[in-house]
Amino acid sequence: MICVLAGGVGAARFLRGLIQVVPPAEVTAVVNVADDMVLSGLHISPDLDTVTYTLAGVNDTERGWGLAGETWHALEALRRFDPDAWFSLGDRDLGTHLYRTGRLAAGATLSEATAGICAGFGLEVSVLPVTDDPLRTRVTLATDDGAAGEEVDFQDYFVRRRHDVAVHSLRFDGADVARPAPGVLAALDAAEVIVVAPSNPLVSIDPVLAVPGVRQALTERRADVVAVSPIVAGRALKGPADRLLRELGHDPSAIGVARHYAEVAATLVIDEADADRAADVEAAGMRCVVAPTVMSTPERAAALAARTIESGRGHQAAGS
Repeated sequence: MICVLAGGVGAARFLRGLIQVVPPAEVTAVVNVADDMVLSGLHISPDLDTVTYTLAGVNDTERGWGLAGETWHALEALRRFDPDAWFSLGDRDLGTHLYRTGRLAAGATLSEATAGICAGFGLEVSVLPVTDDPLRTRVTLATDDGAAGEEVDFQDYFVRRRHDVAVHSLRFDGADVARPAPGVLAALDAAEVIVVAPSNPLVSIDPVLAVPGVRQALTERRADVVAVSPIVAGRALKGPADRLLRELGHDPSAIGVARHYAEVAATLVIDEADADRAADVEAAGMRCVVAPTVMSTPERAAALAARTIESGRGHQAAGS
């Protein structure tokens, strides 16, 4: 079995490639839920939905989120009453949120609602929220002089402000009392290889690791953990990962990613554009594997997934 820590578009593309080289029923995705929000009474889980839609092959590949063939009549109607409505919910996407919200209101857990959504799309991959408990990323914005300013919800920062403001700090509200969702620790324990997907380390993966028991599980299995760098030649392919790393005091490079993950992963896959930094990755305490990591086509995503899994298995064989 392969277990993947996931959050957002990069992880979703990686998972879509992975099920081309590994039977889907042998894959478990443990997904970030700290981006979740309640809007207009609906419980929205952006990362869970991005992973689910992409695995089902119904995602909008141009936008990178939401469903293909979407229409926006409900949003247009909402803006008649609230011209400042800033979070885009498509008409088809609403069906997912209505189902999830209804299940939660009836007493189901987020895991149970997620399983129902995955079943509706016919997925064989096990998609697990990292926790069923409330967990939210809170972003403290930086003032012009670099001091701590206003604290906002993650989606306010990411969508409403288009992640175009400086960040002073992050915190994961609820992490101290959250419990891993059913099946999460068992999946990490049973996995042959654990992959940290090419997601934003600070706002997609760190919230997953913040849930009590998850970081420890990876630390104990460190030799079997392979991370894929989301930073290529000093830049994030999508989103603000490079800027966040810089703003929060990390090196916005494959080296910074290596230093960030060295405690929980033994191997880091970096892009060919960063091949000259391989020795620095090794110096940071991680085995370095150089491969094409830009998943511009499904075939390249599958090739990256295959190389990543091979790297984990090869490290095990070398250590045996």
